[in-house]
Amino acid sequence: GFAAHARRLARSRRAVAGLALLVLLFALAFAGPLVSPWAWDGTDFTAFRQGPSAGHWLGTTPSGRDVFALTLRGMRKSLLTGLLVAALSTGLAAVVGTVAGFAGGWPDRLLMWGVDLLLVLPSFLVVAVLAPRLGGSGAALVPLLAAFLWMVTARVVRAATISLREREYVLAARFLGVSGPRVVLRHIVPQLSSLLVVDAGLNVSVAVVAESGLSYLGLGVRPPDVSLGTLIADGGPAATDRPWPFLSAAGLLVLIVLAVNLLGDGLRDLLDPASRPHRPGGEP
Repeated sequence: GFAAHARRLARSRRAVAGLALLVLLFALAFAGPLVSPWAWDGTDFTAFRQGPSAGHWLGTTPSGRDVFALTLRGMRKSLLTGLLVAALSTGLAAVVGTVAGFAGGWPDRLLMWGVDLLLVLPSFLVVAVLAPRLGGSGAALVPLLAAFLWMVTARVVRAATISLREREYVLAARFLGVSGPRVVLRHIVPQLSSLLVVDAGLNVSVAVVAESGLSYLGLGVRPPDVSLGTLIADGGPAATDRPWPFLSAAGLLVLIVLAVNLLGDGLRDLLDPASRPHRPGGEP
């Protein structure tokens, strides 16, 4: 049951560390602005390029904006973008992969033809061309990034589904007249949960880094809004003498990726017993 899974997850140091760090980052991103003395779009005309102080906890930018408030705004955007992209891309991969693998025949050929077509497209060039035309907001990047993160996973899910559809319990369910969608949802998708959870975790990291990279290059989020990528780009030239804007954004980006990867590894160990280490005597 849930309690047994929770106890098993609690024994994974990586999962506990990743979950605690991720909860802390979410709390900071959404509750931090409530205690911040400055709004992310506010300007202090008496403090330009100021270092950390009681009035500005992480200093100010050359334009007088509070680095703490800006960094929290950028982190919140990165976290939401990563979660939405992961949900869309992993969900699409699960649907396409299971339908193609379970149905076979022309649906399989048609879906895999579409997957192969998307795989040969230069995804970075397509994203770089389309992203500036989507209004420069994080929400507009979500479907664009998700559109290029699901194809490889869909192929893996398809291969696993082809293997699972020949299992005795699946054949028995189909023989008893259980509908195809119900068979997939009740007997195949649960067997793929470990793969999908790990893929979602990886996609969160990839999406956060991709969104930050696009914004860093000026192809993603654009002023007056901010993201971790724009803050890193703006703070980079002065990173040697006034490092607080650069280090704040870059440090949070690293922590987000680290937390998601640690939690993904822990969930994989929880959902896939074969991936957990075993003692020499054979006991888990």
